[in-house]
Amino acid sequence: MTAKSHQDLEAWQKAIELVELIYRASQTWPKTELYGLTSQIRRAAVSIPSNVSEGQGRAQSGSGREFLRHLNIAYGSLMEVETQLFIAHRLGYVGATGFEGAKEMCSTVGRLLNGLIRWQEKKLAQER
Repeated sequence: MTAKSHQDLEAWQKAIELVELIYRASQTWPKTELYGLTSQIRRAAVSIPSNVSEGQGRAQSGSGREFLRHLNIAYGSLMEVETQLFIAHRLGYVGATGFEGAKEMCSTVGRLLNGLIRWQEKKLAQER
């Protein structure tokens, strides 16, 4: 798997879709959450594709370990988003349909990130 740009990575593309979904969903949340849950979930969502792109950029300059590190950070941010979605759902900010759709998008991004992580780990092991 050789990507010319981070934009070629499906994990990055789907993570961008997740960011859009989170921003749209959180627009209707209470204004009292603007500096709380709304800000937190948006920052975590943006962190996912940001870390994929930063890591891929560092991989272009020969640092496969940095790519792997950033992929793991992106995965951690995804887990934050998922947790914050659960909280928003329990507080009634996200309805059942929106919650299920967002959870499915998180699962998709997670599978793609896990695939990239496994691929990068395998690549690094072969270089030893």
